[in-house]
Amino acid sequence: MLFIDNTGITDASINLAIEEYALKHLPMDESYLLFYINSPSIIIGKHQNTIEEINQEYVKDNNIQVVRRLSGGGAVYHDLGNLNFSFITKDDGESFLNFLKFTQPVIDYLRSMGVNAELSGRNDLQVGEQKISGNAQFSTRGRMFSHGTLMFDLNLDDVQASLNVNPEKFKSKSTKSVRSRVANIKDLLGSDMTIEEFRSGLLRSIFGMEPSEVPQYKLEQDDWVKINEISKEHYQNWDWNYGLSPKSNVKHTRKFPAGIIDIRMDIEDSYIKDIKIYGDFFGAGDVVDVENALRGKRYEQVEVRQALAELDLKHYFGRIEPEEFIGLIFLEE
Repeated sequence: MLFIDNTGITDASINLAIEEYALKHLPMDESYLLFYINSPSIIIGKHQNTIEEINQEYVKDNNIQVVRRLSGGGAVYHDLGNLNFSFITKDDGESFLNFLKFTQPVIDYLRSMGVNAELSGRNDLQVGEQKISGNAQFSTRGRMFSHGTLMFDLNLDDVQASLNVNPEKFKSKSTKSVRSRVANIKDLLGSDMTIEEFRSGLLRSIFGMEPSEVPQYKLEQDDWVKINEISKEHYQNWDWNYGLSPKSNVKHTRKFPAGIIDIRMDIEDSYIKDIKIYGDFFGAGDVVDVENALRGKRYEQVEVRQALAELDLKHYFGRIEPEEFIGLIFLEE
């Protein structure tokens, strides 16, 4: 495995472009580890409705950058007190959705410092009831990355104020707000530490050597040219970060083991004229396939079931049964 040094860049639109570039363009016979720290920003999950996930007034007033990532999952707030890690590897057919494989090195490091972290639920690292890390994954053409946040010294008031969190997230939890559910790693340590020291310690723990000795892939000028092209195409692009929502007159939302799935449909003359699927689910496939299969179909169960018959819905959403998804379309209880 090679470490990618992002040269201290804190622009989320560049850091996510570095990650995408490494995934799609670096030699496939090697695995990579990328660390990055972003200035105040909200990173939106691939399938989410950006406008509904953020407090637009607060985000604008506080100059918080909004960037959509490639992976699924929920929106997260980043600032200079948050360390992000990304493992970029081959997709061996067994690693996608195996969050423990990629978070175990992080858990080992945290436990070595007395922070009793463990993987909880789908994709979180928690200490007791409090979340200290969220993780997500993306797979394409035989490659994948598994990336996560590490809330070291995050401004938790900004986390609460900048995000509009779907109440469905808290239905099965004892806590009822983001602010009460999250914790900073720094507050759980027995001794004082800077985020730079924390980063160096994690790097040392993962590679088993001093940071200065860690093998690296050094980004050269040609790499940076492509990284900046990706950044402009995706992460600095309003259409990518916010997107356009179709007109809808039907909204059905439910939380499944796979995550929250939110379906918006424009039903006209008993046909699905348009459809958009949002949510914080994880899937290897692009839900555009599901939307295209349903668009133009009659809004009745037989035709919808036939339209979905050839699709493996677990490939797009994770843990969900076809009847559960069809039930959501027609909001069956």
